[in-house]
Amino acid sequence: MNTLLAFYQNLGPALSLLVIGTFLLAGMIKGVIGLGLPTIAMGLLGMAMAPTQAAALLIIPATLTNLWQLAFGGHLRGLLERLWPLLLMIVLGTGAGTLWLGIDGGGGVVRALGAALLLYALSGLLLPTLQVSPRHERWLGPLCGLVTGIITAATGVFVIPAVPYLQALGLNKDQLVQALGLSFTVSTLALAAGLSWRGALGAGELSASLLALAPALLGMLFGQWLRQRISARLFKRVFFIGLGVLGAHLLISG
Repeated sequence: MNTLLAFYQNLGPALSLLVIGTFLLAGMIKGVIGLGLPTIAMGLLGMAMAPTQAAALLIIPATLTNLWQLAFGGHLRGLLERLWPLLLMIVLGTGAGTLWLGIDGGGGVVRALGAALLLYALSGLLLPTLQVSPRHERWLGPLCGLVTGIITAATGVFVIPAVPYLQALGLNKDQLVQALGLSFTVSTLALAAGLSWRGALGAGELSASLLALAPALLGMLFGQWLRQRISARLFKRVFFIGLGVLGAHLLISG
């Protein structure tokens, strides 16, 4: 409790409110479209605090909401058999990126985060859904996993290129949602291991991350309710536009 209070006292009331509001918004977006919690959290918090601090805050909310998403669907065994090369290389890529780059590189990391967000937004807005032939999965899956892991270690964002790759596999809706949860869970745990190895994930950060779980879950529940009442296609378009603006701002301002 003391470490938790010390962490938020150090942030101050304004940043503490930003953390709560960010995880409410990020959880809501994840509830509607099945992804976006770490992306939004890193994007918004990255404008006001160090990337390592922002990444530490998202560990528990991201892990538990991803496990929740992963637990339902009934396709876990088949997805593990198909996606294990991707998942293994995410772990190895995150480890290599942690040793090589780290997430505490200052302005360069902020710009890298902005570039990753902008690239993700543009791919979601402009590119058609690609199709990956089964014969290409053997080499393309591990390659996407390696690149995703390196980007995760450098920016705390683990959507590029894993999400476009998973969307291109021709999975049905339930399989895709569960596959995203699986990929995000592995990425979050690998990121947590990297942060811990670099000394950026202590008791204070974990306690603060646990407190961020409540607004994330509340936002996710509201997002799931909202998903039944609005067009997910329209919401996803607005989400990508907002993400692109945020990414461009981080890329320019650094």
